[in-house]
Amino acid sequence: QVHLVESGGGSVQSGGSLRLSCVVSGYTYSRYCLAWFRQAPGKEREGVASIDSDGKTTYADSVKGRFTISQDNAKNTLYLQMNSLKPEDTAMYYCAADSGAYYYTCRGALSEGHAYNYWGQGTQVTVSS
Repeated sequence: QVHLVESGGGSVQSGGSLRLSCVVSGYTYSRYCLAWFRQAPGKEREGVASIDSDGKTTYADSVKGRFTISQDNAKNTLYLQMNSLKPEDTAMYYCAADSGAYYYTCRGALSEGHAYNYWGQGTQVTVSS
């Protein structure tokens, strides 16, 4: 079965950096969309970044220019490099994988309409001012 495990979260000061990792197991689709989401207490889940099987990336406006999503297929690992962190980036971060049924991969990846069947347990990121 598919499972995802995040790591790399922690506490940093404003302006600092973190790299999150997500090891993806049992996911063998040739076309897919992988993504990072985050959720802060009292707020709705927010799509952060996505990457498809062709390496095409998408970012939320709030993180564009600061975050970079990437993947290492040999290691079955998804990454989120986060630079210039701000207190408003504080949240639980989750990695997610879709069903592999979207031909157009990450089309609408950060919107509510794109379904992700598989989720990690989350890793906490806390940014202090």
